Amino acid sequence: MTSESFAPKSDFLRILTERGYIHQGSDLAGIDQAALEGRLTAYVGYDCTAASLHIGHLLSIMMLHWLQKTGGKPIALMGGGTTRVGDPSGRDEARKILTLEQIEENKAGIQKTFARFLDFGEAGNGARMVDNAEWLTKLNYIEMLRDIGRHFSVNRMMSMDSVRLRLERDQELSFLEFNYMILQSYDFVELNRRYGCILQMGGSDQWGNIVNGIDLGRRMGTPQLYALTCPLLTTASGAKMGKTASGAVWLDAGMLSPYDYWQFWRNTEDADVERFLKLFTFLPLSEIADLAGRGGAAINEAKKVLATEATALMHGREAADTAAETARKTFVEGSLAADLPSVAVPRAVLEAGLGVLTAFGPDYAALVPSTSEARRQIKGGGLRVNDAQVADEKATLGTGDLTAEGVIKLSFGRKRHVLLKAE
Repeated sequence: MTSESFAPKSDFLRILTERGYIHQGSDLAGIDQAALEGRLTAYVGYDCTAASLHIGHLLSIMMLHWLQKTGGKPIALMGGGTTRVGDPSGRDEARKILTLEQIEENKAGIQKTFARFLDFGEAGNGARMVDNAEWLTKLNYIEMLRDIGRHFSVNRMMSMDSVRLRLERDQELSFLEFNYMILQSYDFVELNRRYGCILQMGGSDQWGNIVNGIDLGRRMGTPQLYALTCPLLTTASGAKMGKTASGAVWLDAGMLSPYDYWQFWRNTEDADVERFLKLFTFLPLSEIADLAGRGGAAINEAKKVLATEATALMHGREAADTAAETARKTFVEGSLAADLPSVAVPRAVLEAGLGVLTAFGPDYAALVPSTSEARRQIKGGGLRVNDAQVADEKATLGTGDLTAEGVIKLSFGRKRHVLLKAE
């Protein structure tokens, strides 16, 4: 069931519908009734595959926020167990096997994100954060096959997108990955037993896995379970949202500076501004309609509001205002703002000569993901050093390129800058 033909009565589904969060629901009327009766506990799972979540996870985090805001109880499930297996959804190859230490480090980094969006606590509808390693690592293999595995049809598992698409492209699918949907399904059952959770939310690519969890719950005697997915966002031009030339848009400030995060939102396409204001800010819909309805050159002001509000949610109001002011100084006044992202470079490296391709690449400024991409951007006139266009891919940077402030300003396009600071 989609939200197009459904008129919600609960604040939870009304807000999600009005703001554009809903892609599919297994039983929107049932979810709506549970929300009205104050018994809606829902979860979203996050595997610990990196030290930070990225912007692709933000939609589901916002859904958890609105759930709690409207009286529901959210659960952020850390995939300490499922990360050891690896979700095959949307991938042509197996995920890298991480050590237990790496998984724990990643989990610690991911957990910091949620404090901005959820209030945790035991009282009332306080949010919970739990780790599926608590139960998955204690499963006995023979008992799991007998008690859980017997409820799964291999024929149906083979029809799921995460499996079918991999096989259709003649890409190997390991037995380890094949088990992922069983473990995710069991998570739903276990969360229902422990915390009364009746709703799983996630991206639309997780629909098959979530529905499997509902079916497993029915077979194992849980109360009725529900599914709700958000769309996998693309921009108005059809590009997958959340990727830039230099890689993923991370939510952790240590992996992507608040300034670069602000710039990502500032670069939103005109046609996406209203939609993103609804999805990624807490601004009232009336204010969003006013901002989006101005048209013409005023759309740039709406983009700045989007950038500042989205950054404030993730990194705090002070960081957002600083990023906005840094952008104003850099682009309006043309000054070298000290708050631009910076990377330390040993003076000895500059004295020996730092290749411009390397300087822009992942080892230093990380404005582009590789030296080959830096080479391509140079040919297109997209890279600059101290505001001068780079014409020679063999050029090197040295101490003579340091400004009076002791930095070298690297720029990718008009809006992305990093300062190399000699140390």
